[in-house]
Amino acid sequence: MKSVQTRAQRTRQVQSLAILVMLTSIIFLLTFTPLGLIDLPVIKATVLHVPVIIGSLLLGPKKGAFLGGMFGLSSLLKNTLVPGLSSFVFTPFLPVPGLGRGSPWALFICFVPRIFVGVIPWLVYTLLRRLPGKRNAGIQAGTMALAAVAGAFTNTALVMGAIGVIFPEAYAAAQGIPSEAVTSLILGIVAANGIPEAIVSAVITPAVCIPLAKAAKLETAPASGRPA
Repeated sequence: MKSVQTRAQRTRQVQSLAILVMLTSIIFLLTFTPLGLIDLPVIKATVLHVPVIIGSLLLGPKKGAFLGGMFGLSSLLKNTLVPGLSSFVFTPFLPVPGLGRGSPWALFICFVPRIFVGVIPWLVYTLLRRLPGKRNAGIQAGTMALAAVAGAFTNTALVMGAIGVIFPEAYAAAQGIPSEAVTSLILGIVAANGIPEAIVSAVITPAVCIPLAKAAKLETAPASGRPA
């Protein structure tokens, strides 16, 4: 009996690792194609949070955090190799306007919010699953969608909020606006980028998670943070 259980556990571990590798590959593939990071006049909109959210729900917060770290690493590489106006906030290898050198705080902005993207959806979905009520496929998809929205706004709000706190003057200089207008600009970006990114996440996440979890026999958002 133990041998059968051990074999089943090993199979699930292999499946979990395979999904982790697949999602990591998707993150880097999207990073270096036009589909992953969309260049806008003031910042890059992204869909890279979607694989992180999917991994969070399927594999738990630890692997979700790892995928968030990979999201941060891909952002660091893209902004270093293909810089834009605001790339200095994501990489310490580009000079900050008015400073003449890069800032290590860029690593905080690049990695910390993205790591939270791999944790927050799991927390939200786990909390929603504990609420009393009937369980069916529609409810499951709806709770996944809400968790995905939380993950998307975690990324946009934490990144833009950190920029507003750490680099307000430099960001204003890069955008050619008065420093007192930074808050309004950041709020506008949170709305303009955050809403479409949240909608994309809400649509794609349950559409991918539900069939993939069934195929791999994974329990989405397991309480232990690991595949059941």
